[in-house]
Amino acid sequence: MNTKIIEALNKDRADELSAIIQYMKHHYEAEGMESPGIIDLAKDIAKDEMKHAERLGERINYLGGVPTKNVSPIFEGGDLKNMINDDLHKEIEAIMQYKEHIKLAKEEEDFTTRLMLEEILSDEERHADIWEKVLGLRNE
Repeated sequence: MNTKIIEALNKDRADELSAIIQYMKHHYEAEGMESPGIIDLAKDIAKDEMKHAERLGERINYLGGVPTKNVSPIFEGGDLKNMINDDLHKEIEAIMQYKEHIKLAKEEEDFTTRLMLEEILSDEERHADIWEKVLGLRNE
């Protein structure tokens, strides 16, 4: 059992569980003229995060660990723009963390975990791109 990998994956899982809650909260609470499209995006991304949490839990279990049920801090409050900024912030943090954990998996020669994390990283980068476009930080 590789405790370094299991600890890293449990950190990722706690963050994914937090993201699910945050996105669903924003899905329920978003208000304003722009909110219909945003609440659909939040719900769709929450579903992606659920898949990530599931994959991480399965991998942790396979490696002999116990998948965490703990949840990382959730950003909440504010208007629609604040919600989107909070969601973008969470995605940016996830991207940085997944890159670190991919390096760890490579160092530990856990190629299956590395591949899984790279796939999740791709989703997180796509999510960040969506929120950057919504906020007008990136061109289509």
